[in-house]
Amino acid sequence: QVQLVESGGGLVQAGGSLRLSCAASGRTFSRYVMGWFRQAPGKEREFVSGILWSGGARAYGDSVKGRFTISRDNAKNTVYLQMNSLKPEDTAVYFCAAGPRLMTDDQEYDYWGQGTQVTVSS
Repeated sequence: QVQLVESGGGLVQAGGSLRLSCAASGRTFSRYVMGWFRQAPGKEREFVSGILWSGGARAYGDSVKGRFTISRDNAKNTVYLQMNSLKPEDTAVYFCAAGPRLMTDDQEYDYWGQGTQVTVSS
């Protein structure tokens, strides 16, 4: 079992930065692929980024490539999402997820956090 708690969301102006954190409980955190998804009102949940358990492989959604960076610290059971050059279209609830494979499909992830709101003003 893995429990996930996101933090770091908030209100920021366009062009600004935020860093999201996802703290995981459970001794098997390092075995899981960690992912970030987001969901804006009226839209489907969208893959943002994912990172392999070793941190050696990472994936990004097309809309965030070059602006967002995912990282993890297995010693702290935490995964991070550094978000730079934020745009109003990045506004969404951001979710942390854990699963066995680095996939963009949210159905592949077994554990989810409650989400943290990110709002980018123009």
